[in-house]
Amino acid sequence: MTTQSARSAGRIVLDAEIPARKPWSAVIRKGQTLRIVDTHGQQAVDTLFYRADDYQERYSGQDTLRAQGSAYVGLGTRIMSNEGRVMLRVTADSCGLHDTSAGACSCESNTVRFGHQTRYQHACRENFVLEAAKYGMSKRDIVPNLNFFMNVPIDPAGNFTVVDGVSKPGDAIELVAEMDVLCLISNCPQINNPCNGFFPTAVQVTIFDATIFEPEA
Repeated sequence: MTTQSARSAGRIVLDAEIPARKPWSAVIRKGQTLRIVDTHGQQAVDTLFYRADDYQERYSGQDTLRAQGSAYVGLGTRIMSNEGRVMLRVTADSCGLHDTSAGACSCESNTVRFGHQTRYQHACRENFVLEAAKYGMSKRDIVPNLNFFMNVPIDPAGNFTVVDGVSKPGDAIELVAEMDVLCLISNCPQINNPCNGFFPTAVQVTIFDATIFEPEA
């Protein structure tokens, strides 16, 4: 399910490829659109948002799910902060399935889930810590995150697991900022479960200025 694409919106402010397994960050100003493209398909994109002028206000998965009454993020979702304010809105989505329950992989969770031989494999939590440090934040500031393009079915008993992704090459999600936000991304390096098809790949991120509607002649 999609809406009008930001490709026809305002000028491109930033256009970048995030290599496989790497972190990335940028500030998205109020009214601007963030577009994330799963270039190769089946690539989880772990994401966090913080209010740009006060990092203590940050993404809240609990408030986001409660506000929309759904276990998943998709078209029309209001991305909520821990202060109960709307940070961004999902305005376009060609995948239709995004998780905010399974969290980010870490060296510790890899060890518990997949064995001690995975202890030193790079993970999303470490990516987040590295990127957050650029803004004076620490491990304490890494909260439960969004997982764009990650398929996490939840059964009637509330159990969930990570399974093969459904995103196709070129699938995209677009979010319009309702306040100035700092976006942190870990392009997930996980190779022990199918969230990345066991082969992490690059993704594309673009920030567009607010749409300018031209009056009809």
